[in-house]
Amino acid sequence: MRTVPELEKRLSEPSAELAADLARLDGDILVLGVGGKMGPSLAKLAKRGAEAAGVKKRIIGVSRFSSGSLQQELEQAGIETLQADLLNDKALNALPDIPNVIYMAGNKFGTTGKEYFTWAMNAYLPGRVAEKYRNSRIVSFSSGNVYPLTPISLGGASEEHPAGPIGEYAQSCLGRERVFEYFSRENGTPVVNFRLNYAIDLRYGILLEVASAVNEGRPVDLNMGQVNVIWQGDANEMAIRSLLISDSPAVTLNVTGPETVSIRWLAERFGEGLGKTPVFTGVEKDTALLSNASKAHKLFGYPRVSLRQMIEWTLEWVEHGGETLGKPTHFQERSGAF
Repeated sequence: MRTVPELEKRLSEPSAELAADLARLDGDILVLGVGGKMGPSLAKLAKRGAEAAGVKKRIIGVSRFSSGSLQQELEQAGIETLQADLLNDKALNALPDIPNVIYMAGNKFGTTGKEYFTWAMNAYLPGRVAEKYRNSRIVSFSSGNVYPLTPISLGGASEEHPAGPIGEYAQSCLGRERVFEYFSRENGTPVVNFRLNYAIDLRYGILLEVASAVNEGRPVDLNMGQVNVIWQGDANEMAIRSLLISDSPAVTLNVTGPETVSIRWLAERFGEGLGKTPVFTGVEKDTALLSNASKAHKLFGYPRVSLRQMIEWTLEWVEHGGETLGKPTHFQERSGAF
């Protein structure tokens, strides 16, 4: 893949399993916060999945749509759009009542110095949304950052592992989960708290960052020496399919790839592909931010796109100067300051 249209087509390609689940799912789908990195491709995936299933289903995306051509792009793909600031009660309450809600609104980068806004988006707003959509199924995007750094030997924190968020962003993510959990219990609302760890899109993500550093001769930081990654299309598919496993009390679900991936190993593979020798800084620690997603893999199967495939696509993208979003993940961050 070398172009954005090729990438978008691949990201929104539905599996037979997704189509079958969308045929079983009653009602339309509302995506709150569709304007983020993952929202547009998720909405397109849901639309194409419904078409593949032969079912008529409205996919509605809500965002501020404050700049750019995203609103037009989504509408051209058959997705209905609504412009709204979700923190405005009047705007939120004016949204249509839809039986299936995917909640993607939130704030991460820029938290430091604007912690109040992050808490409003990540912990206050979920309560307003949970009240508004008390009679809907809700899949709420969360983060693996709610876990503490764990020993590499553990193989990642599973859903049974106690939360231990580091820093205010991670704390606010746990706040979002607890608020949705409260309203799930209070109102009987079926909810999934979708703990995602590092989705990969060729325009952003850990693989792009490591490959670009190797290509440009910049040092690759080893302070967070191991990571988890998953193809964004696979993560989005699991999110849509999670509507059918939502329950009260709320379900907690880790979502990422099956491997614990070495950053050093990644850099060496990219070095081989690019004909360059990686330069490193820092030293691998014996702990990292890692998740065990075996529960999601049991429910939905392993991701369709393998790690090696993601590496090959990323190499091609970097070699041919593919478009990037300029939004680093800060995966190296160990103190929780975003």
